[in-house]
Amino acid sequence: MSNTTKRAAGLNTRHSAPDQSTGFLLWRVTNAWQAALRATLAPLDLTHVQFVLLASLTWLQADQPVTQRALADHAGTDAMMTSQVLRTLEAKGFIERKLHPSDARARALVVTNRGSALTNQAVQAVEGADATFFAALGADHAGFIAMLSRLTPFSST
Repeated sequence: MSNTTKRAAGLNTRHSAPDQSTGFLLWRVTNAWQAALRATLAPLDLTHVQFVLLASLTWLQADQPVTQRALADHAGTDAMMTSQVLRTLEAKGFIERKLHPSDARARALVVTNRGSALTNQAVQAVEGADATFFAALGADHAGFIAMLSRLTPFSST
């Protein structure tokens, strides 16, 4: 069946093939990349979102006390989901919630020594997985990073 027939059969699209849709390709690449990271992080007993929040917290806490809101904003995660994941990370002994030094209503999130060791191990594993996954870009890698940065709704800190 040709793509024209598929379009005539009910899919009203401007694309003659799925691989011409930016969104569909991004969906496929994202799923493949996430599968690679799930496989990389599974031996460390971390989910991808747990890793992102631990690594983000480790990065941010070097500069100032980190609130849950600041962490969610940095990671681009939903506040409710962030709260749930942080409870899991706290139960695993990877983070602690301490009194915030300047806001009595807030808690400062802190990565424990155990969490820091795991985070650094995970960062090495994830960076290796990323290098393997994105190796196909070759010399286009820096340009790809620049393009992704233009689409990112927040600047990295």
